[in-house]
Amino acid sequence: MHSRPPNNFQLEDVIIRTAETADHAAIREFYLATTLGGPSRENDTGADIENLHDGYFADDGASGFWVACLREEIIGMIGVQRTGDNIAELRRLRVRQGFRGIGVGRLLVEHAIGFCRERDYLKISLDVRLEQGPAITLIEKLGFTLARKRTIGDYEVADFYLDLYTEPKT
Repeated sequence: MHSRPPNNFQLEDVIIRTAETADHAAIREFYLATTLGGPSRENDTGADIENLHDGYFADDGASGFWVACLREEIIGMIGVQRTGDNIAELRRLRVRQGFRGIGVGRLLVEHAIGFCRERDYLKISLDVRLEQGPAITLIEKLGFTLARKRTIGDYEVADFYLDLYTEPKT
């Protein structure tokens, strides 16, 4: 396992692919290792990670879950869940510690946004803990707007959205 990119690392070597059943143990371990401080929402049980199929693949392609891989190692992940008729939520954005700040998170978010555009979602929502400054900077650069800040237990959380609505083509 790489704790940081190899010397010859190129962002082009990172592959974003749909999560597979064989990835579940690594995804679960990755999720648990990055949520030691607790969930960002009161009702966040991690059930979507425990059962990826029901959480992301049981709604006829309206949701999805992807991993970023460098060779065979999972170095990042992201999910999209349909939450309404034309609304999706980005979930579980994680990048392995040594791979942060070099574009992996951007690749994952851009992939998820593309997925949402293909499915004609009008809005994407996302919540981020305020101590996750680099993640907030990334999503703001990608056009997300701060909707509100709130407190959950000991944490400050920021809710963001991205408006994908475009004028109908005539």
